[in-house]
Amino acid sequence: MIGKLQRPVDFERTLGRQSRARSAHFALHHLPANPAPSAWHAAKLRTAQAELSTGDSQPVHMLVEQNPPAEPQGCWVGVVVPKRHAKRSVTRQLLKRQIRAAFAERPGMPPGLWVVRLRSPFDRQKFPSAASDALRRAARAELAQLLDRAMKPQPPKSGASAGAAP
Repeated sequence: MIGKLQRPVDFERTLGRQSRARSAHFALHHLPANPAPSAWHAAKLRTAQAELSTGDSQPVHMLVEQNPPAEPQGCWVGVVVPKRHAKRSVTRQLLKRQIRAAFAERPGMPPGLWVVRLRSPFDRQKFPSAASDALRRAARAELAQLLDRAMKPQPPKSGASAGAAP
């Protein structure tokens, strides 16, 4: 399942992490978590769990730390295409469609929150048309390479070298 990230809190949590892979024009961020529940969903849960009687029952409050985070269920994709890097809305929409299509073609992506960010503009001399087939192909090829790089295992980060003598 591929969902669409829409809440700012999910974008902030994911973009707050270091990018998992970068290319000339895109950066890919990943957070192995589920999206935060919406305020409507949380209110519905509170109402469903509340006692509707008029008795003297005390509400039970649970600390956040007591609820372990659930394992991520499916991929949730967010797209950031700023206007400063793609001036025309046609170009922004083309890039967003290509990003979503690139994820749809890869069913084996690890679950969690994924955000693809356009970090530099495409050359207007090379791609003069806002929605050309050449731009579509170039973006799709670069996104395929980016997702391939993200699928490779991450090297462990260590502060000291393994072969150093004490």
